[in-house]
Amino acid sequence: MAHKIKLRNSNEKAVVDDKGYKYLTTDKYLKGIDIVNRLRKHSSGCAVFQRTKKQKKGGYKTETIYLHKLLAEKFLKKTRSNNLVGAKNGNKLDCRIENLSFRSRSTASRQRKSSSKAGYTGVYKESTRFRAVISHKGKSIHIGMFDTAEEAADAYNKKSKEFYGDEGKINSIPKAALAAAKKAAKEKVKAKADSRKAKAAPKKKTTAKKKAAPKKKAVKKVTAKKKAAPKKKTTRKKK
Repeated sequence: MAHKIKLRNSNEKAVVDDKGYKYLTTDKYLKGIDIVNRLRKHSSGCAVFQRTKKQKKGGYKTETIYLHKLLAEKFLKKTRSNNLVGAKNGNKLDCRIENLSFRSRSTASRQRKSSSKAGYTGVYKESTRFRAVISHKGKSIHIGMFDTAEEAADAYNKKSKEFYGDEGKINSIPKAALAAAKKAAKEKVKAKADSRKAKAAPKKKTTAKKKAAPKKKAVKKVTAKKKAAPKKKTTRKKK
């Protein structure tokens, strides 16, 4: 079960699971400082408890407890190389134990919030299209060019999973936007294929039959018969 803890300076809430909540409310020291009711949202985005104490010898000392780090150190195993704590889903207020993990500085660097104007890690807009790029072994690798930022981010996610497994940065892409982008891409490919087929197909010769010209009616030449000239009478002379 998830427990939502209200933050004193924000409308957002921190989330912990049963194990975490029980620890926060039953541990003698944590219960004594009333950590559950005194959490704030830190400028880094995580939930934090802070208080300043006056020292007997003079001066003041500030105590800071980061919720995600507190729970990870209590319930997760830590190695020397992996000494930073991060949220698997990128939400620093989601402090459920299953969402927390220790990681190295290089992994934390990969998973930090993107500064890309396209809104996704490894995605950069060039003219009207989007380029997907990922860093691996000190080299920048070109993944491809895409019509939408969502397609480029999806391509980055696949390559990140291939290179880094669970420690790679995964862009959070709205399902509806990604589905629409993929559908548009398929339609574009199909339109291009249809266009190529149309160009490659041999053109059929269309010979229009000439209409036979209407036959001219034979006009009979009427020749008026010449009137026979009257025969001259020949008279024989008498001897």
